[in-house]
Parts: sequence; structure tokens; C-alpha cells
Amino acid sequence: MTMLTLPQCRPSHLLAARPRMHGGGTGTGRRRWVRRAATVLPALAATVLMPWAAGAAAAVPAASTPQGADISYPQCGNPLPTGHAFGIVGVNGGRATTTNPCLDAQLAWAAESSGGTVHDDIQLYVNTGNPGGQSPTWPRSGSNHHGTCNGSNSRACAYQYGWERALDDATIRGISNPEQYMWWLDVETANTWDYTDGGGTRNAAVLEGMTEYFTSIGVRGVGLYSTRYQWGEIVGDGVDATSSLNGLSNWRPTGSTQEGAEANCGLEPLTPGGIVEMTQYTMDFDYIHSCI
Repeated sequence: MTMLTLPQCRPSHLLAARPRMHGGGTGTGRRRWVRRAATVLPALAATVLMPWAAGAAAAVPAASTPQGADISYPQCGNPLPTGHAFGIVGVNGGRATTTNPCLDAQLAWAAESSGGTVHDDIQLYVNTGNPGGQSPTWPRSGSNHHGTCNGSNSRACAYQYGWERALDDATIRGISNPEQYMWWLDVETANTWDYTDGGGTRNAAVLEGMTEYFTSIGVRGVGLYSTRYQWGEIVGDGVDATSSLNGLSNWRPTGSTQEGAEANCGLEPLTPGGIVEMTQYTMDFDYIHSCI
């Protein structure tokens, strides 16, 4: 996932994923293991006119199991993969405070997924980061289980910052019925993070705030996207035994081959109790191998 900053632009259409049924409670970010086929409202889908279909698109590589694909703002206006079993769409435009300007059309692309896996046909991922107080969007107030935020570079304010970014993702980006999706947190060094003393703990607090906001609205699950190296640089040992990041599913980038993606299903999860649910390999597009 390449991250560049683009101006914020709110999509003009709202797409909804309709679950066949909901399972599990809302007290944890862990995946709800109830399969559903996500669809786009037929009348609304007709208004999108599938702009992603123009031009020559590449088919998802043949494999022994159905493959998914992920796309975001870098693919705006370009041909997209075809034949995907499920699709994951980036909600942001490269930074946690921005919106993917092609979100509505890309959700329509994901709704064309063929299905046939345990994964939801349409899933979402969001950019993450921690400006450490050096941002106009840094919170100046708020209370949470890390304490009271007073605008300082504190664990309580970092958590509040993450909560507010997730709130924006669910309410102002153009996602209708956000509780009906699986949400992945994209944790990469290309974004801004706190590398000062104690920064790993505060970075983890941002991700906890995002996880716990999404969990509070009853989403189908929250997961982590990162490499072991980047996770170590950003979070390090900042996740304690009570953290809501423990037990989350992983989506792990692995290189450029299917074989590597398959092999990396055996990677150690980023946090205790998690599982590697899927891996990503990059060729002409980002493709996703299911590990479950």
C-alpha cells in the first residue's frame, strides 16, 4: 500500500453492505466468523455505472484457492483486477485524515466479488498514524481508560486521537452502515508516528482507540495490516497484556509471489492470541491469499 497525501474529497454516493446475518457480540475487535455475501444496493449500484471497468484489467492469478485483491486511491481512474473472490478497499487518501476520492466506485468494484470464501466480499482498510500533538486534529480534551486528555503528547490523548480518526472513517468518509464491515488498520512507517521515548506505547494507544471505536459500533471485526519489521518500529513492546490489540486477526504483506504468500501464513501473529488470516503479494496489483 503506497501512501501519499491527497486533498480530502468526500464521495458523492453511499454504498451499503448487506449481511445475511450477524454473529458474535460487540465486546471485542476479533473477527466474527459468520460468512456473508456483501452486496451493493441495486438501485444505487446502477448510478455508479462501474467506472472501474473501463480499459484492460488483469485477472486475479490462478491459484488452488480463491484469491482476493485490494485497491485504494492510487488506482483511481485505472483498470482494476477482475475475478476476485473478495475485495478490500482503502477508505483514506493515504493519510488518516483524508478520504479516498474514488471510494464509491471502488466499493462498487468490490461488490462484484465472486465470493466462495469465508471472507466478507467487501472489506475496508484505513490509514493510521500518530502525529504526537503536531497536528491541528490532535485532541485537546476527552477521557478514556488511559486517563484525561489535556492536549499533551500523552497516552490518553493518543487513544483519543485514534478514536476520533476511526469515528471520522465511519461517519464522514462515505461509508453507509459501517458496522457491516470488517475493518483493517494499515500500520506502516510511511505515515507519521511517535518515535520519542515511550512512543511505542502511545502509538499502540492510537491503534487501541481505533479498535475500540470500531468495536463500539458493532463492526464485524478489526484486524491489523503490517510487516513484523514495521510493527516493531512503530509499536515495539508497547502492547500490554490488557490491550485490545491482542487477539486481532492479521493481514500480512509478504512479497511478490503466491508461493511466498502461502508460506507466510505460518508467520507469528503481531500480537498474542491473533491469527494470520490472510497474506498479500504484489504483482500488477495487490492480491490476497487466504490462510484460513
